[in-house]
Amino acid sequence: MSLIDERQDFSDVADVFLLHGSMQSPAFLDGRLCALLALRDVSAATWLEEVCQSLGIEQPRDPASAERLLGWRRQTLEALSASDLDYTPLLPDELFSLGEQAQGLKEWTQGFIEVVDEVADNELRERWSQALCEAIEDLEGVGRMETDIDDSPENENDLFALTEHARMAAMLLYTEQHPGMPQVEQTDAPVH
Repeated sequence: MSLIDERQDFSDVADVFLLHGSMQSPAFLDGRLCALLALRDVSAATWLEEVCQSLGIEQPRDPASAERLLGWRRQTLEALSASDLDYTPLLPDELFSLGEQAQGLKEWTQGFIEVVDEVADNELRERWSQALCEAIEDLEGVGRMETDIDDSPENENDLFALTEHARMAAMLLYTEQHPGMPQVEQTDAPVH
C-alpha cells in the first residue's frame, strides 16, 4: 500500500510540515482544504501547490512527502463524499492538551472561513439553506474563541461539541454544493 492510500492523521501531516522546516499546524490548511473541496473541487495539483506555497517551498522534498500531502487531500474528499458521513477535521488528538486541541479547532475554522469568504459570493450564499448559513455564522465565532483552557471534563465536552459542529458544517457545505453526493439512504415516509 502506498502512502497515498494510508489513513492520514494530524501527526502524519505535521511530521511532513516539520520535515520541510515548518512549525505551523496543519489544522489551518485542513480547514482551507475542506472548504476548497466543497466550493471549488480543488485539484490534486492545485492543492499541492497551495501546501508548498504555505510551507515556503517550491515542491515537496521527496516523493513520500508528496504522496502524504496528496493522500491527505484524497482522504478528505473521500470522507466528505462518503455516504456514511464520517468526515472528521484533521485536528490535534488526545495526545495534545485541551488548549492545543482548541487552538487546532480555532485554526481549522479560520482556514475554512477564509476560503468561504474568498469564494462564496452573495449569489451563492442566497442559495444556501438557513441551517448552512447559521452553521457558517457559528463557525465565525469558533474562529474567535479563547483557547487558553484548562483540562477539565466540562471543557473537553464543550470542545467535543464545537468540533462536532465544525464537522457537521463542513459536511453540510459539501452536500449542498454537491447535490446527490453523498448518496445518503432515504427512509420511506410512513403511510397513514
